[in-house]
Order: sequence, then structure tokens, then C-alpha cells
Amino acid sequence: MQKLKNITSRAIPLPVENIDTDQIIPARFLKSIDKKGFGENLFRDWRYDVQSHLPNPSFVLNNPAYSGQILVAGNNFGCGSSREHAAWAMTDYGFKVVISSFFADIFKGNALNNGLLPVKVSEGFLKEILADITQDPEKEITVDVEKQTVAFGGRSENFEIDSYKKICLINGYDDIDFLISRKQAITEFEMKTQKIYEN
Repeated sequence: MQKLKNITSRAIPLPVENIDTDQIIPARFLKSIDKKGFGENLFRDWRYDVQSHLPNPSFVLNNPAYSGQILVAGNNFGCGSSREHAAWAMTDYGFKVVISSFFADIFKGNALNNGLLPVKVSEGFLKEILADITQDPEKEITVDVEKQTVAFGGRSENFEIDSYKKICLINGYDDIDFLISRKQAITEFEMKTQKIYEN
């Protein structure tokens, strides 16, 4: 995974509540076990007309005014099924952060395991961000993983993140990478343990 210590980026507003994983990546596209390529079908049924398969000009990802590596969504993002492919689609499209006032637990875990940072903010702060970036797409948001802050327009809020997942994000580790990084400490522990049993 890529390291994610802090990011300053424009953001894409998606003020829809209860976005489930089937909307993030429809089930008919879950045939691959390779993480690459899912970004092409992110929000497929919203991005493209079902009949013509042409881009839907009213959907925000098809609006050239909006761009960035941060998605700002409505409350209860990632609900529904437990498919990890939803996080794969988000990261493959280019998102590094998704901001909401609530995340489904399984999606949150899948996101963190795949280098996508879910940032939970208060409902009031979320509404302010959505309103401002909708009106001015060039405004930027700064997310600092080390300080656990999200800053926007002179305002900021702290967000919670599991301490282990924080270490992994900052260093670009998956679970195996983390274990490898602790190899020396593990070896020293095993040697001490062995000596205890030998005595």
C-alpha cells in the first residue's frame, strides 16, 4: 500500500445518505479477484445510463468541475453487503479519503485494510463541507493522519482511527508488512522465551 500521512486535495461531493456497497460497485462486476480495474465501474449505475451506457452528465463524477482524491459523502456510507471490492473500487478510481458522518463497520475495516481512510466527522461539519465544495469545487480539504485532523475553510475537527491501522497507513503497511517490520522484536522475544523454557 502507499503511505498516507497527510493529504491536501480538492474534493468531490456526493450528498447521498445510505450509499450501500452495491451502489459503490454493483454485484455483476465482482468476477475478478484482482484489485485492479474496479475503478472503471465505481458507482456504475449512477455514472452511466442503464440503456445507452453513456455517461450520465448529472452525476458528479462526470462533472469536470469536480476532481480530487477525497470523496465527501452523506451519512451511513458503505452499508449493505460486506464486499471488499467496494474499497478496491474506491482506491482504484483514485480516492484516498472518504468523509462521512457515519460508516458501516465492515466497510470501514475493508477500507483501512486497503489504504483508504474513512474519516468520520460531525453531521454539522459534514454539511458545511458539502455545501462549500458544491458551491466552490476548487476548495481544498487537508487530512492529517498523524494529528488525526481534517481541516477545511479555517475550521477543523479531530477524527478517530485505530492505533494499529494508523501505523499501517502512515507507513504503507498491510498486515504482512507490519509483521515483517517487527521481525527483530519478534526474534528477540522468541529467544527470551526459549531461554526461559530452557531454564
